[in-house]
Amino acid sequence: MRKIVFIAICSLFALSGFAQQQLGQRPRVQSPVIHADGTVTFNFYDPSAQRVSVSGDFNEISSRRLDMTKQDNGVWTVTTTPLNPELYSYSISVDGQRFIDPANSYVNRDISTLSNIFIVTKATGDKGHLYSVNDVPHGTLSRVWYDSPTLGQQRRMTVYLPAAYDGKKRFPVMYLLHGHGGDETAWGDLGRASQIMDNLIAEGKAVPMIVVMPNGNPTCNAAPGWWHEGMYTPDGNAFNQRGAKATMEESFMDIVNYMDSHYKTIRKREARAVTGLSMGGGHTFGISYRYPEVFDYYGLQSAAARMNQNDNKFNEQMARLFASKPKLFWIAIGKDDFLMQMNTQLKEYLDAHQYPYEYYENDGGHIWRNWRIYLTLFAQKIFK
Repeated sequence: MRKIVFIAICSLFALSGFAQQQLGQRPRVQSPVIHADGTVTFNFYDPSAQRVSVSGDFNEISSRRLDMTKQDNGVWTVTTTPLNPELYSYSISVDGQRFIDPANSYVNRDISTLSNIFIVTKATGDKGHLYSVNDVPHGTLSRVWYDSPTLGQQRRMTVYLPAAYDGKKRFPVMYLLHGHGGDETAWGDLGRASQIMDNLIAEGKAVPMIVVMPNGNPTCNAAPGWWHEGMYTPDGNAFNQRGAKATMEESFMDIVNYMDSHYKTIRKREARAVTGLSMGGGHTFGISYRYPEVFDYYGLQSAAARMNQNDNKFNEQMARLFASKPKLFWIAIGKDDFLMQMNTQLKEYLDAHQYPYEYYENDGGHIWRNWRIYLTLFAQKIFK
């Protein structure tokens, strides 16, 4: 009996050694590999795959897809042309099925889509460096619950406190709003808001400020998985069929009042700014003429800025807004953005009424790459 057990144990060790030997034959894959010249190599191991490609916002040709070449060891590989300094996202396609890169643990969620990310940086001060975590004083990023009497909910938002925040000195506040399908995590994760603010403040390019990133969906208390509805699949329209007691704009002062009562804020118009992308740009626009004397700085990023020029109340509100002389009304959009016509109509309206504004247009469309740029520019314009 002991002999049989001994043989069985030896067999297990032998099998274990064989398994380890087999496992050791699998090549160790590193991906992505970022080279000094800005080229990036992607590697993916699957010896049985027939076709593997990588897709991302770094490639504007071939439907944004780069076909990978299979090596003798079963590793598929491809190298890009030199990329400009930037934060990029991508995924892997294996025989028509989309996957995140198993060799890259850095992943972001955009609504319900998961993508890997990487950063290319070549020099201090470029966009890749700005979006990176650098050796500078760091602010604090917190998820905060607040009461919204207007919506009848307890709601969640993200609050960035600058490194200099000590609970004694008061700071100005920028309210930063996400787009359709986003939530209170979007600007922190996809927008790199805390990294941008840390680096701008450390370089003396932006005033130390509090940044508030609320959830702009009045039918949702928080991001998926972070409130009582549980881990539902986000689709950008969650629970809209329920309706809401009020709009985001109508409930916005609940956020301002909470911040003023719980944090060391400067409770004056000249120390408040609001900006947002897409739907959040539309919210910013609505907030601007609903509360014309609460904020002094407005930033519309690729804004869904809907107007009713035949509405006397709207025209009166706009007249009151610009009569109050806000310090900045800023419009930013990419030339290929699908909301360009809406923004052009807004500019024409402002021009027709001789309302002052600043306009910034760059390449690209309705993408996070542009919104990170707009946040960077807007943050340097305010509270100075």
